[in-house]
Parts: sequence; C-alpha cells; structure tokens
Amino acid sequence: MANAWRRDKNQKLLSPKTLISLLVLSIIFLSSLFFFFSNSSLQYSNPNLSIDSPFPIPPFDCFKCPQSKPIIANVVENLKYPFVYSLADLGNLPEKPHKNIVRLLKGKPFRKPDISATIQEVLENMRASGKNGIVVDVGANVGMASFAAAVMGFKVLAFEPVFENLQRICDGIWFNRVAALVTVFQAAVSDRTGDITFHKLVGRLDNSAVSEVGARLAFKSNKEIAVQVKSIPLDKLIPPSQPVLLIKIDVQGWEYHVLKGAKKLLSRKPAEAPYLIYEEDERLLKASNSSSKEIRDFLKSVGYSKCSQHGTDAHCTKE
Repeated sequence: MANAWRRDKNQKLLSPKTLISLLVLSIIFLSSLFFFFSNSSLQYSNPNLSIDSPFPIPPFDCFKCPQSKPIIANVVENLKYPFVYSLADLGNLPEKPHKNIVRLLKGKPFRKPDISATIQEVLENMRASGKNGIVVDVGANVGMASFAAAVMGFKVLAFEPVFENLQRICDGIWFNRVAALVTVFQAAVSDRTGDITFHKLVGRLDNSAVSEVGARLAFKSNKEIAVQVKSIPLDKLIPPSQPVLLIKIDVQGWEYHVLKGAKKLLSRKPAEAPYLIYEEDERLLKASNSSSKEIRDFLKSVGYSKCSQHGTDAHCTKE
C-alpha cells in the first residue's frame, strides 16, 4: 500500500499562471450559470409534444455515465433562446486553449454556433405555422443543435457514437434542465442494424467518422482509433405515428446511408415530411463512396424536390 502513495518523479505540477486561469474560469462559469438559471425568461415548454413508443435500443443513461472532466461550459451568445454547452475540445492547454476558453477568460459567452441559430429559426417558423413534432439530431456532437431545440420546448432524439461527446451532452442536459426533453442514443445512424466501425482521431477524440479517410480529411489528423458502435436506421426507431418536424444530419460523409435508412420517414406526404438539414461536403461523401448527386437523386425519389445550399449544409423540403 505504501507504493500507492509514492509520487511519480516525472509528475509536473501546474504553474501558478495555469492555476489562476483555472480559478478565473471557475468563477466566470459559476457566474454565467447563475445568470442563466436565474433568468426566468429562459424557461420554455411545449406540453403537446410526445414520443409515443418504446425504443428498439436502450437510450444512453447519463446517470450511469462517468463524469467528464474538466468541465468548461458557458452560455451561448446572441440566440433568442440561449443555452449552455460543455466543451469537449479544449485546445492545447495552457499554451493554445480553445477560442471559447479565451472568450470565457475575457468574460464573454461562447460564440454562437451557426447550426444552433439555424435550428431555432426553422423551428420558430414551424411553430408559428402550427406544426408540432420532435427533432432528430444525427451526429449530435456535444449537443449544439439538440439544446437549441430543447430550450424552445421541443423533444429531441439525439444520436452520437463518441463516448467523450456523450459525456458533454450529459453535462448540457443537466445545465439546461432538459432531461425530460432530450433522449440520447450511443449509436450511429445508418441504413442497417448491427455494428459499425468508427474512427476517432488522436488529439480530437470528440470527433469521428465511419470512413478512416474521411476522418482524416475532416479533422486534419494522421492517426485514429477504430471503435465498434451500434448502428440503427431511423425507420427502425421512429414509428409512422410519430410526427417529426426536423432532421439534422452531420456525420462526416455518411449522410447518404443515414438518409437511405430513413426512406419511410422521408416518404411521408408533404404536410408531414420533416424539414431536412444535412452536411453536403463532396470530399467527405467521396471518402464514404457516395456523392451529392447520389443524395439529391435519392431525395427526389422520395419527393424532396426543393433543396438549397447554405454553406456546406443543404436544406431540403417537400412542396
């Protein structure tokens, strides 16, 4: 037992500068949370939404998940419906921290993610037109799309295969008080049920891709870790009776396989078909043996005739 208390000779202590930075981070973060949760205008509800069927795979249990650490989280700037999320990529500490850590040290909120603003704009328009339903977030990462929808009162099904991201999503579920609204699955969405190999990047364990080449293309890394995860088609999980307002897909080139596995869902009549947002990066699609043309042709075959490009994302609807 004595050896258990012996200090490693190579252990490096944190410098006073780093300790002070971490203390400042903690104070700013706690202040941000106090502001966030003391502001009653940030609470929303939508009691008309429900998910009415048991799931063929069990949801991820945040209460049994080991706590992520360290936790660096903050509220997002310039959103009508703000939320808090936790960083998975911290940068190279202490020399070159993530840009949002620098913002936090300066007393600023995290930068607004484009997808968060887009999700809220689309959902607000749908709500104004009287539509109800759930949001499906495929490739949820740390929850920037899921929480954007949940703080508006929409129920969300979030799919994320990377464990480090799931830990951060669990952080955000607690910080935003949306446990009743966000259901998370540790799974990859595809066109078949079973197991699939994902590639997590060394130095960027918060990100992954099915294609080994696609993973390196997306995140500029030369090394990756192969992991096995469960895969499931959306058609196997979402019953025909469940209204779906919006599907967001960001899976680093695997989008075509996700869409193929949702053919029944996407074949609903125009008034019931979900609004579709997916990443359309030709390099990543090619690495997964598909193409933007193949995706567009498939979408036309199920009635999605109206698609527009927004940066690297495509937005598609039925008329």
